[in-house]
Amino acid sequence: MTRLNRSLGVLRSLAVYHGIPWRSRQLRTFYRAFIPPGGLAFDIRAPAGNRTAAWRRLGARVVAVEPQPDFVRLLHGLFDHDDGVTVLPLALGREAGSARLLRSERTPTVSTLSDDFVRRAGASASFRGVQWAPGPTVEVATLDTLLAGFGRPDFVKIDVEGYEHEVLGGLSEPLPALSFEYLAPVRDVALACIDRLEALGRYRYQASAGERLRWLQPEPLDAAAMRDWLAGLGPEAPSGDIYARLVGPGGTA
Repeated sequence: MTRLNRSLGVLRSLAVYHGIPWRSRQLRTFYRAFIPPGGLAFDIRAPAGNRTAAWRRLGARVVAVEPQPDFVRLLHGLFDHDDGVTVLPLALGREAGSARLLRSERTPTVSTLSDDFVRRAGASASFRGVQWAPGPTVEVATLDTLLAGFGRPDFVKIDVEGYEHEVLGGLSEPLPALSFEYLAPVRDVALACIDRLEALGRYRYQASAGERLRWLQPEPLDAAAMRDWLAGLGPEAPSGDIYARLVGPGGTA
């Protein structure tokens, strides 16, 4: 039954992320501000590959990082014909090594290396029904390792369910633009991400709720203002992503 649930979950993911005709166009329109033609983007994690596909249509090279074996197979099936996509079957963290993945069989695009996130995320409506189970032990690399192997990316998407600050802990230089997830019950993770980025450079921030790809702030905020915005979120506020643009040389803001 577990294998059947997971197979059905993977099929649902394909339908959700690839079955809406206008969705790819919406993604391209939104990310064009971050990813230039001929640029480089890191998709961390990339279970269904929908953002990887949209970024390729923008003319970017993409490194797709995904630790779950069934989604790695899916990504190879989608992109093995494309020399512009590199699929890496691993997770990212503060240090290289290995770790036990936690995942949901019914909603398999959801996985994390954070036990703390699993304990606390259920307070959010977005994760209240998620049932977690132990997954495979996976290889863990760092962002610095990816930079050494592929170069400096124009944009990095980090969606690793409460492990975003650990991923940024493996980065030792500022990057032009990144995104990381926020969730009200574990907002300290997003606050730690801001602290880490500000230790590397000066950034401006905007948030987008869910998959709406629309800004919640009309203009980018500095770090202090974004921290205040996160602090003011109600417990039932929808989850989303915070986008950070580097200010000054090498940045996009």
